[in-house]
Amino acid sequence: MRCPPALASTHGAIELRYTLLINPFYPKDPNASYGKHVLTPTLALTSFAATTPDHWRVGYWDENLLDGPPPSDPLPEVVGITVHLTFAQRAFELARWYRQRGSKVILGGLHVLPCPQECAPHADALAMGDGVQLWPRILADAESGRLRPLYQADYANEYSEDPAPRRALIPKHAFLTKASLIATRGCHNRYGFCYLATDGLKMPYRMRDPRRIAAEFESSGEPYAVFIDNNLGSRRDYLRALCQELRPLNKIWSAAVTIDVTDDPGLVREMALAGCSGVFVGFESLNDGNLVDARKKTPKAADYARRVAMLHDNGIQVNGSFVLGFDHDRPEVFEQTAEWVEANRMECATFHILTPYPATPLFRQMESEGRLLHRDWNKYDTAHCVFRPRHMTPEQLEAGYGWIYQRLFSHASIWRRRPADWRSVAPYLAMSYLYKRSNRFWHLLIKHDLVHAVWSPLVELTRVRHLAFRQRLEAAGAAAGGGHVVAAGV
Repeated sequence: MRCPPALASTHGAIELRYTLLINPFYPKDPNASYGKHVLTPTLALTSFAATTPDHWRVGYWDENLLDGPPPSDPLPEVVGITVHLTFAQRAFELARWYRQRGSKVILGGLHVLPCPQECAPHADALAMGDGVQLWPRILADAESGRLRPLYQADYANEYSEDPAPRRALIPKHAFLTKASLIATRGCHNRYGFCYLATDGLKMPYRMRDPRRIAAEFESSGEPYAVFIDNNLGSRRDYLRALCQELRPLNKIWSAAVTIDVTDDPGLVREMALAGCSGVFVGFESLNDGNLVDARKKTPKAADYARRVAMLHDNGIQVNGSFVLGFDHDRPEVFEQTAEWVEANRMECATFHILTPYPATPLFRQMESEGRLLHRDWNKYDTAHCVFRPRHMTPEQLEAGYGWIYQRLFSHASIWRRRPADWRSVAPYLAMSYLYKRSNRFWHLLIKHDLVHAVWSPLVELTRVRHLAFRQRLEAAGAAAGGGHVVAAGV
């Protein structure tokens, strides 16, 4: 889980009109759960695959599934590699290996936009912007021998017309669910530390037809889906329409939303009735000063607890995300955050060390203040401190990050955060121990294709329990004119 597979020592001949899409290996943070890396597959590459011309054969390879080195017999004519900050060096290594053997390599992804000069020497062409628009054009030029060094596209196209991802390429056994869905693109927020604030990344908010999303979910055959939207609740009218389409499916799903979705209790109830069983919420900090500095438009931190309780009352579990190392953070932030998470019985929490991504406002600020420690992108993974914090040392920040994960993943903390309803305790403990305390086993589960098999019974149990809760919620709401909630005991 920490080292990439060795590349093949032998290879075959180039197969014309064969393209291979690769998601490179990246080291897993031993403080966090290894299981989170196999919840759902990446949508970017399967979305590009959906636009591949019919006369091209397309392959998909995710190195993180531990199936060994990427295919090389035969060699693909064109290799598309996604490049992220933290696995850029692995992407370059793969690119070099394939290029030396005659394949044409296309690099795209989040790292190419802010650092094209770094990426260009490793590629025959760079794809900057919306790859769904670019990929057919790139393959046509490769086929005719007129491949250009740079392809660019914006995100102003009609997003609703994009084809559905080509999920048949994904090995079902490898993930908790293949049904990773995206209904909207972009986000109304632009935090100083967020990758969406990268210079040159102009991604207007776009929405897809809710009926198409529901049809994709239905056709996946999966009982559970994960929406990978940056913020599924950016437009409440859209989320309400989406819930209306998802409700008849009798399936469950989770999504990232901002906590202000609880401004509308009726919408939270509709989410629950449509199958929402969990949300990922970027609280970021419990200090209002940090939220202001980050330009995050959010309710006051003092009101977070009430809003978490509202989600719980509607049967929706909460995975809270917190960033550590803001300028108002002091050494006591770790214990304060852990105690708050436990007091509010949050089912899960995710932590990140504040990281200034290249070409973001935070990076420019840290650079101008002389606070960047280095530019070793391998360590810009939110698990290492790459800058000088204001009120603690880099070593204190890294130690606190490790401590808070140990605290929240401990037996005692898992037990303190157990549901109030005794009937829900056993499923909660099963999920928590599989997700949080099974790192020593995840390597075996992934390598031996057991991820889906192990998760499936828990997912189905969760779906059945949620359907029963929805019936109680609907009955209680009807009796109270739609404004009442019942305790879910999640």
